[in-house]
Amino acid sequence: MIEARHLRVLRAVATTGSFSAAGRELGCTQPAVSQQMKALESSVGTPLLVRTGREMRLTQAGEALVKHAASILSGLTAAEEEVAAIAGLRAGRVRLVSFPSGSSTLVPMALASLRAAHPGTRVSLEEAEPPESVEKLRDGDCDIALAFRYESAPGVEEWDDLVVRPLLTDRLVGLVPEGHPLARAESVAIGEFAGESWIAGCPRCRGQLVEVCRGAGFEPRIDFATDDYPAVIGLVGAGLGVAVLPELAIESVRPKGARTVTVEPAVRREIVALTLPDLAGVPAVAATLDRLARAAAR
Repeated sequence: MIEARHLRVLRAVATTGSFSAAGRELGCTQPAVSQQMKALESSVGTPLLVRTGREMRLTQAGEALVKHAASILSGLTAAEEEVAAIAGLRAGRVRLVSFPSGSSTLVPMALASLRAAHPGTRVSLEEAEPPESVEKLRDGDCDIALAFRYESAPGVEEWDDLVVRPLLTDRLVGLVPEGHPLARAESVAIGEFAGESWIAGCPRCRGQLVEVCRGAGFEPRIDFATDDYPAVIGLVGAGLGVAVLPELAIESVRPKGARTVTVEPAVRREIVALTLPDLAGVPAVAATLDRLARAAAR
């Protein structure tokens, strides 16, 4: 019989490449990892790991088992959380992954509201941009992923296998130094920035910027690129260039020395909360989704 604890250890060994590294990740000893792997191999009746030099490599059977481990473990988590909530033993736990501008705007309000209503619910937060955050959800490494996708982006990411909770539509706005000739304009065509020096944001936003500029007939000259939105705003405020950022990114930072302008044509991104079908009915997960939706509505 395959046990969930053995599957978690197998995944850790497959990810880290060794018993000792897996032990450090799981908070147990190397002999304990080795013992659990022997028990699992005995249970399934075939080797799952082979040693190659200093690392452990999965056999074909091991690869097959690891492939199914994420869905098995997420299903078990859903069962455990639902039973615990029904029995009244605990309110539950939620592992949330969010992109940075969501972490600084939507998440604090949602989690404060959740704690006030359900003080026993524990939520952990990790930051990752999509598609990495979405893959973490599919791999069973989180329960909710706060993600976004651009409406006009080519090859829009498919979420058909996930439960999608729409939260809001976030428009991109231009950011220029206060002394810029267009700083007082009500709206600016993106083509009017053709000769400017650009400061770009995260890789996905950077790719969207390039696509929009190309659509307007020019290639943006990107002099600076950073995933840190306050750094983007600071660089613009210092007069080093212009930028296009989501409104959520600007909402959490006071843009000193910079002004926002409406950019045409409008570029929007859809902000959503994603979870797995097996987890959608878990009370703690459902409550967190509801609080995220309320925070977005405000």
